[in-house]
Amino acid sequence: MSTNQNAETDVVLIGAGIMSATLGLLLKELNPSYRIEIVERLDRAAAESSDAWNNAGTGHSAFCELNYTPEKNGKVDITKALNICEQFEETRQFWSYLIEKNIISNPKSFVNTVPHMSFVWGDKNVKFLRNRFEALSSTPLFEKMEYTEDRNQIQKWAPLLMRDRKSNESVAATYMSLGTDVNFGELTRRMIAHQTNQEGVNVTFNTEVYDLKKQMDGRWKIFLKNLSTGKKYTLLTKFVFIGAGGGSILLLEKSGIPEGKGYGGFPVSGQWLVCTNEELVNQHQAKVYGKASVGAPPMSVPHLDTRYINGKKALLFGPYAGFSTKFLKTGSYMDLFKSINFGNISPMIEAGLSNMDLTKYLIGEVLQSDDKRVESLKNYLPDAKKNEWKLEIAGQRVQVIKKKNGKGVLEFGTEVINSADGSLAVLLGASPGASTTVSIMLNLIKRCFPTEFESNQWQDKFKEMIPSFGTKLNDNPELLKELRAKTSQVLELEF
Repeated sequence: MSTNQNAETDVVLIGAGIMSATLGLLLKELNPSYRIEIVERLDRAAAESSDAWNNAGTGHSAFCELNYTPEKNGKVDITKALNICEQFEETRQFWSYLIEKNIISNPKSFVNTVPHMSFVWGDKNVKFLRNRFEALSSTPLFEKMEYTEDRNQIQKWAPLLMRDRKSNESVAATYMSLGTDVNFGELTRRMIAHQTNQEGVNVTFNTEVYDLKKQMDGRWKIFLKNLSTGKKYTLLTKFVFIGAGGGSILLLEKSGIPEGKGYGGFPVSGQWLVCTNEELVNQHQAKVYGKASVGAPPMSVPHLDTRYINGKKALLFGPYAGFSTKFLKTGSYMDLFKSINFGNISPMIEAGLSNMDLTKYLIGEVLQSDDKRVESLKNYLPDAKKNEWKLEIAGQRVQVIKKKNGKGVLEFGTEVINSADGSLAVLLGASPGASTTVSIMLNLIKRCFPTEFESNQWQDKFKEMIPSFGTKLNDNPELLKELRAKTSQVLELEF
């Protein structure tokens, strides 16, 4: 079928997930005259990585995630936790702006108050958690954190954790009442729905981007195929953002930008145990994170997790990691093989050889029986019964592999790659992902729209949307207190 020349536009956003939804809204608020095309291969927004069942949904703020505070030589490094917490505060401010401007409504449909807890057992882990608490609670961002080794107090916070637990086992927990649960799927769909009704914005579903090429005039030609009709067409655009989840790596390779050379992807799948006993669900009101197993990727940090999905409270445990050669839950088993080329095969082999513990961990997870999964659950819920939990498939993540100091390494964060002229940007990676979308997109705009970013008009608009823009809340306790109170009120959160 021949390719038809079609339309021209200013911005193309590939993938209708939380990243594209946020970037689209930011750009349209900054410059209402922008023409924006959002293209999604599935039949609705947020059906892959942003979907509630595919996403951890914690509202990652580093309140409870122990992998954000690694211990080095007996000292807990809180640098990453502080950065992530700052970023989530920016996210909350932006959501509040969207509510106040009636861009989206009904915040309880996507964000709810759920305390965040860290829970550990064993003397070594108790000592680590105590040190972590002492380091974090001395900062304004975390000063409201509580710590206890008292079993009765832990039982008040999360009764299921202590039911039938061995009395001689040393335990400890931290508690943050400021925690939230976020349904990023619902939030994304509300953001996309608003953009569908904006002048100059077009959202297209069931449409796949199968290629893209840089033109002599600096614009990009995007090659698309309507998956319902088979019709092919093209778009010319000044700027393109690839936010296609695990599928981004394949489009990055097709773009041919030199900045993308040597990048590869390592796919990790996930599963949840979902509680089917409503009485049990209602007895737990917290997100309880523990320590990851040796070799486990960050997305596999175990947690007993209160969620609100489609208006109903749920209780999940997991995720259990697995391996698939797919880059998307709805992708192809050929994705991994298609991604391998002469530029990245060396880094991928090197990363594989230096991460044998991860390989062993994933093999063990894949071969794990239902009984073994319930045994893992019993570390958090000692009296768990197998017949009260069912296994559900979670999302698919692709961890970044790249050259670093001359060697191939496996990265566990999110990373934005952009062309030198700023005409193309790609988001790769997973955790903490959705929770820090606003900060990620602000950084992308700074790199890809440098002149506009520094203009007075855009700087003023940034400060309107995100009042703490350009400042560190951890260095300004009064502003932190003021903005937390305001965003909590606007988002209808109860602390």
